[in-house]
Amino acid sequence: VEQLLDKIPNQSRNKNYLKPLCGLPLSTYFSAVKLKWLKDNIPRVQQAMKTNSCMFGTVDSWLIWNLTGGTNGGVHVTDVTNASRTMLMNIDTLEWDTHLIKFFEIPRSILPEIKSSSEIYGHMQISALEGIPISGCLGDQQAALVGQQCLQSGHAKATYGTGCFLLYNTGNVNVTSAHGLLTTVAYQFGSDANPVYALEGSVAIAGAALSWLRDNINLFDSFSEIEEITSTVDNCGDVYFVPAFSGLYAPYWNQEARGVICGITDEVKHGHIVLAALEAVCYQVRDILTAMKKDCGIPLTKLKVDGGMTSNKLFLQLQADLVGIDVIRPEMIESTALGAAIAATLAVMDWNFDKADLNVKAKITKPIITEDERDMRYTKWKMAIERSLSWDTSAAESRNLLSP
Repeated sequence: VEQLLDKIPNQSRNKNYLKPLCGLPLSTYFSAVKLKWLKDNIPRVQQAMKTNSCMFGTVDSWLIWNLTGGTNGGVHVTDVTNASRTMLMNIDTLEWDTHLIKFFEIPRSILPEIKSSSEIYGHMQISALEGIPISGCLGDQQAALVGQQCLQSGHAKATYGTGCFLLYNTGNVNVTSAHGLLTTVAYQFGSDANPVYALEGSVAIAGAALSWLRDNINLFDSFSEIEEITSTVDNCGDVYFVPAFSGLYAPYWNQEARGVICGITDEVKHGHIVLAALEAVCYQVRDILTAMKKDCGIPLTKLKVDGGMTSNKLFLQLQADLVGIDVIRPEMIESTALGAAIAATLAVMDWNFDKADLNVKAKITKPIITEDERDMRYTKWKMAIERSLSWDTSAAESRNLLSP
C-alpha cells in the first residue's frame, strides 16, 4: 500500500484517490492490492501471467468456473456486486476500468467477464446436477439485503456475527460517502436493468467481544448463559465497553484505537460488563446509521436484522432502544441464502418480484426508553470512544491502511 500511495499524483498520498472511480479507499482489504502483491512477489503467479495461464476472480468466479467444467470449458465470470469490491471495476460503468487496471498494473486478460446478479451464466457439469442453470450471483452482504427485501431507497439491514455489516439501499444513485462509508453495488437484476447501489459500514468487533469475555476473561462458559447473567443487573451500571481490539472501523477509522472499559466502580459485577458488551454493538450500529443519514439525508424508520446475535431477545431490545427505531428480525434468518435464491429465480422465470409478498414472518421489537435517556447514554458512549482513540502509539508509526 505504501508503494501504491507513492504513485498518487502530486505526492498527496490520498487513500481516497481512486474512490471516485471504484467507490473504495486504497486498502489491503480489497482484491486489487492483494492481486498486485501476488504479481510482484510470487514467481509462479508472474510466470502464469506471462504465459496467459493465470485467471483471477473472487470466490464466486472460482465456484462458477469449477461448477461449469473448470479446465474443461468452465465459464470465467463474476457479477457486479463482487466485482465492485475488487477496486478494479468502475462503479458507474460496471466495467473493468482502464485507469484502475493501469494503476495496479494488472493484465486485463486475467479478469473474469462482469455479468449482472441475475442471469444464466452457464450450466452445471457435475454429477446429478448436470445441465441445471447457474443463474444467480451476489456478494454475501448484498444477498442478505435482497433476502431482507430491502429493495427501496432508504431501506437498510444489519447482519450480526463476529463483526457487523450494515447496508443502506441508495437506489439508482451512486452516493459517495463523506463520513467513512463505502459505496458498493447492491444488485443488478438482469443485464439490461439499472444497477442499485448501497452504502456499507462495518463494525469490526460484534459477537467477537462476547467471545473475548468468554474465552479470555472467563465471565461465562456458553453464549446461552448471557441472558441469565444480564438479568442479574437492572442496567449497565454506567459501564461502557469499547471493543477496539485492533482499531475502530467506520465511521472513526482509527487503527491506533484500543479497547477500553470505562465507568468501573466497586459495585460493578460481571453482568454489567456483559451487558455493556451487548450495548457496544448497538452503539456502533448507531454510529454507522448516523453517518448514513448524514450522507443520504433520509433517517431510517426501521432496521432489518439477521445473523447469530439476533437470536438474543435482550440484544434486539437494546438495539431498538439505543437507535430509537423498530428492529425487525425475520423468523427465517437465512437471509443470504434467500437473497441468492431470489436472484437465481428472477433469471429463469417471469416474476414481478418488486410487487411480490414472500410472507416472511418477522418479530418487531420497538424502542421503550425515552429519547432523553437514549441521547444521554449515547453521549457517554462517545466519551468512551474518545478515551479509546489513538491509544497505541506504536501503531501510529505505520499508516492506517484501512482508513478511507
